Amino acid sequence: MKTVLVIGAGQFGTHIAKRMEELHCEVMAVDINEDCINDIMPYVTDAKIGDGTNEEFLRTLGIDNFDVCFVTLGSHFQTSLETTSLLSELGAKKVISRATNDVQMKFLLRNGADEVVYPEKQTALRLATKYASDNILDFFHLEKEYYIYELKVPKAWYGKTLMQIDVRKRHNINILTIKRGNDVLIPAADTMIKPDDIAFVLGEAGAIQKALGKR
Repeated sequence: MKTVLVIGAGQFGTHIAKRMEELHCEVMAVDINEDCINDIMPYVTDAKIGDGTNEEFLRTLGIDNFDVCFVTLGSHFQTSLETTSLLSELGAKKVISRATNDVQMKFLLRNGADEVVYPEKQTALRLATKYASDNILDFFHLEKEYYIYELKVPKAWYGKTLMQIDVRKRHNINILTIKRGNDVLIPAADTMIKPDDIAFVLGEAGAIQKALGKR
């Protein structure tokens, strides 16, 4: 069971805390606002009123005992930056901080954050990509420019085998699996694509868009 610290019990922090609890983690929430703590208390293992920029207060929490520390103070950047830096100095195993723009992201990464989440940008990217094509159902960013896309197979693929489509050679992408009804298939070269198939495709975003005829 993982132990999690969430500093900032606003909407974003509360969503993280609730989901981590649902996933059977032990979650402690911290916020300077008593009303926020009262609101989140029913959904977490423990909650404390306190200032994340106060080093002595953070020491009382035993920072190095938490597997993950979330700093979800996106609208208070100076506070977020100070809290992130202190958590790192106090031996946090992993610090994930929230940013609201690219500049904040850079500063947080330079000052102790192991990872930075940028919900507004990530949500915008996800929605724009998903609704740019009727074929895209979902996508998952791996690293750099590589993604896994969940796709309704394009009409140009209907009735053809993977060998005939040959997207690996033509577009440098790979079809990892095919979902056909309730079955998930590991496709072979002679697997024929059917109209209702859902394909999970790995590759660079531009290459996948090109394979769909979007570029």
